[in-house]
Amino acid sequence: MTETVFEARGLTKVYGEGQLAVHALRGVDIELYAGEIVVLLGASGSGKSTLLNILGGLDTASGGTVRYHDLDLVAASERQLTRYRRDHVGFVFQFYNLIASLTARENVSVATEISPDPMDPDEALAMVDLQNRGHHFPAELSGGEQQRVAIARAIAKRPAVLLCDEPTGALDSKTGIRVLEALARVNRELGTATVIITHNAGIAAMADRVITLSDGRISEVRHNSNRADPGGLSW
Repeated sequence: MTETVFEARGLTKVYGEGQLAVHALRGVDIELYAGEIVVLLGASGSGKSTLLNILGGLDTASGGTVRYHDLDLVAASERQLTRYRRDHVGFVFQFYNLIASLTARENVSVATEISPDPMDPDEALAMVDLQNRGHHFPAELSGGEQQRVAIARAIAKRPAVLLCDEPTGALDSKTGIRVLEALARVNRELGTATVIITHNAGIAAMADRVITLSDGRISEVRHNSNRADPGGLSW
């Protein structure tokens, strides 16, 4: 791998205090690189989403360090984190969070209007094979199509990092593979560092690295010398 996008050392996250304290992360060390796909595996409560939220600037660590290039996310102000999320990070969640009263193209335009270097919304929709569905409202789209609109919205601002929390969790296997194919294409063509949280170990074959978390710690790191095409995944 080449450029280091993230570097975290001794990352901890504690919710609550005293006997009620929940240790979501317990000293995580991790690097993420430009152009790679990383899959985070682990049971519910293992710390996957907490780690993703800290990397994305949606949550702050209790201890340790995490840097995005030269930006210290632990020490960053709320204003710095807002700018970081706006300019550098794309988010894709399990539930699509589309605005029902806007068309697919208009949903993508919501992101491009606040980005310093956006792509055209139609270009973003074309990257996820929805160039002919831009004038349809979310209610007129299938679940997989709605998720691909959400991906188009996330990538339209040309983010350096794409963070995906269970992006196929609400989809059947055939539809989920279409979504993963869209993510792989974005990674390949834009060079976006892509992190995918999943419970589905079958998805791991499409990653450059598979990182397994357990009880707030990294328990295993596995490298794939030749990542698989999503169309050939065993679901």
